[in-house]
Amino acid sequence: MEQPNGVATVSTNSTDQHILIKELYTKAVFPGQLVMLGCGSIGRAILPMLLKHTDITAQGMRIVAADEAGKKTAGSLGIEFVVEQITPENYKAVLKKHLSTGDFLLNLSVEVSSNDLITWCEKVGVLYVDTSTERWPGFSTNASLTPAQRTNYAQREEFLQLKRKNLEGTTAIVNHGANPGLISHFLKAALLDIAIGVGNGAAALGMPQDRVGWAKLMQELKVRVIQVAERDTQDSPAYKQADEFVNTWSVDGFLSEATQPVELGWGTHEKELPQDAHEHTFGRKAAIYLDRPGALTQVRSWTPREGPYHGFLITHDESITTADYYTVADEQGQILYRPTVMYAYHPCDDAVLSLREYAGNNWRSPRKKRILTDEIEHGSDELGVLVMGHRKRAYWFGSDLSIAQARETVPHQNATTIQVAVGALAALIWALENPKAGICEPEDLDFRRVLDIATPYLGIVHGKYTNWTPLRARKDPLFPEDMSADPWQFKNFRVM
Repeated sequence: MEQPNGVATVSTNSTDQHILIKELYTKAVFPGQLVMLGCGSIGRAILPMLLKHTDITAQGMRIVAADEAGKKTAGSLGIEFVVEQITPENYKAVLKKHLSTGDFLLNLSVEVSSNDLITWCEKVGVLYVDTSTERWPGFSTNASLTPAQRTNYAQREEFLQLKRKNLEGTTAIVNHGANPGLISHFLKAALLDIAIGVGNGAAALGMPQDRVGWAKLMQELKVRVIQVAERDTQDSPAYKQADEFVNTWSVDGFLSEATQPVELGWGTHEKELPQDAHEHTFGRKAAIYLDRPGALTQVRSWTPREGPYHGFLITHDESITTADYYTVADEQGQILYRPTVMYAYHPCDDAVLSLREYAGNNWRSPRKKRILTDEIEHGSDELGVLVMGHRKRAYWFGSDLSIAQARETVPHQNATTIQVAVGALAALIWALENPKAGICEPEDLDFRRVLDIATPYLGIVHGKYTNWTPLRARKDPLFPEDMSADPWQFKNFRVM
C-alpha cells in the first residue's frame, strides 16, 4: 500500500509479516529516442511512470497511434503525437521514419504483428517491449483458419523460431504487462514461499539458477495446477448501456482473446483429455485447446478477497509459457513432469454483461466501447497465481490493488491499467539494463528485479494459503464431492 513516506507494504499472510520496500527512484538511461505505438488506457498510464523512473524527456518521446485517443494526455506532457495507421504494407516504412539504431520501441498497439515488428527491430538494433503479442487484423475471427492456427500456441511456435535465431541480439521482451508478465514473477515468489512453508526439504534446493532448477523445484513441491486467478470488482454508477462494451482495459484486446479457442497448459497428472479438446501435433506440445471460445467457457477458482468464483477460461500466453518453462524431461526427452496451467478471469461486472451481450449478438462488434476510469467509485483488481496440489493444498500470491491506491500513484487511471502499465515499465527498465539479451519471454527476466520495480505500484502484495479445492466449491447435487479421488483434475475445475 502506498504510504506518504514512499514505501510499499508487502504482506505475506502465511507468516503475517510486513516488509517495507522503499519506492524505486530508478533513473534508467535511454541511449536514444523512445517511440510508443498506441496510446490507449495502458499508454496513458505508463507515460508519467516513464518520465519518473527513466531519464527520458518529453522531447525524447514520440507517440504513433491509429487514432487520436491519448492525444490530449500526450499534449499535456509536451510529447509529439502522430496519427498514423500501421498496416502490413507500410509498417517498415513507418518504423524507419521514426526509429534508428539504439532507439526503443514500446508497442502498446492492437492488431499489429508483434513478430514482424520484432524482426525489423532485431535487424536495425532497436530495443523492444510489448504487453501482448498480436497478429494483423482479422486473425481471431478468420473463418479460413483452423482453430489450431488461431491459437496463441501456434503464434508462440513462430516466435520461438525467431527467438532461436536471435539469442544474443538486441533485447526484445514480449508479453510483459500484468498477465502475461508480472504473473510469471509472482509464481517464482510463490514457489519460494511454499518451499519454506511445506518443510519437506524443497527449501534445501536453494534459489534456482535457471529454468531446469525452477522446474525441479516445482516438481519437488508436487504442484499439480496453477491458475492465474483474477477478480476485478471495480464498478461505476454509469451502468452499461445496450450495444455497449464496458471494460477496465482495452476493449478490442479483450474481444480478440475472448473469441479465440480456449487454451491451457496440460499437466502430466491429468488422467483424461476433455471430449472437446485437441492436442497439438507440432512444437513443444505443452498445451491443448478446446473447440470453444473462452467467452463461453468457465472454470472454478478462488482469490483471498473474493473467495470462490467462476472465471472465464480465456486464452493467455502465460498458460502456455508457464507449462513449458516448468516441464521436466529425462535425457531422452521423455516428459516426466508438467503442471496444468489456466487463466480464470472474472472481469468487472459490466464487462461480464458486455461479454454475454457480445456472444448473444453472434460476436458482432458493439457499437459503443467504454473504458472505466474516473467514474469508478470503488473496487479493486485482485490478480495472482493460485498454486495447487502441494502439501499445504493451495497458495495464492499476487496483487490486491484498490481504485483508491491506483489513483494515489497515477491520477485518472484504474487498478487494472496500473498493473499492466507497471509490468511494461519493469520490462522496459530491465531491457535498458540488459540491452543484449536477445528475444525474451517473461520467464527469462530476473523476477526479483522486476518485482522490485513493480511492487510500489501494486497495492497490497501478499500470499495466503487456503484449503479450497474445486470439489469443495461444488454444491450441485449432480456432482457429489467424492466424484474423484484427485481434486486437481481439470474436469473438476470446469463449469459444465
